[in-house]
Amino acid sequence: MELMKLEIVTPNGVIFDDEVKQVTLPGSEGEFGVLPRHATLVSLLDTGVIVIEKADGTEVAVAINSGYVKVDEEKTTCIVDGAVALSGEDSNLAKALDEAKELLKKAESSSIAIASAVSKVEQIGKSL
Repeated sequence: MELMKLEIVTPNGVIFDDEVKQVTLPGSEGEFGVLPRHATLVSLLDTGVIVIEKADGTEVAVAINSGYVKVDEEKTTCIVDGAVALSGEDSNLAKALDEAKELLKKAESSSIAIASAVSKVEQIGKSL
């Protein structure tokens, strides 16, 4: 099984740094997935949810307000303005979900993108 390095960096530091199977990103032109050995690209990220499939098959979701991603064959780096991780292992999940919704609502994005991201956060909350 091939893995790639994924790093998510905020102004407060690195919030995710691990080997992953794949990541789905909220690109400015719509959602897109990145797998190991993806062609090199740089894209703006919109308000939304990054969904990470970890090496063990579990998923982690990270709500973001904006940023950009740099992809190359070995590593994907997301530089984001604000992020809240939503994970099933988190005992403060309700608090994280509220923080994620607040972060998304403060974003300077289109109201449609924000509504879509908030709805995704709510679905994640129900599924955990």
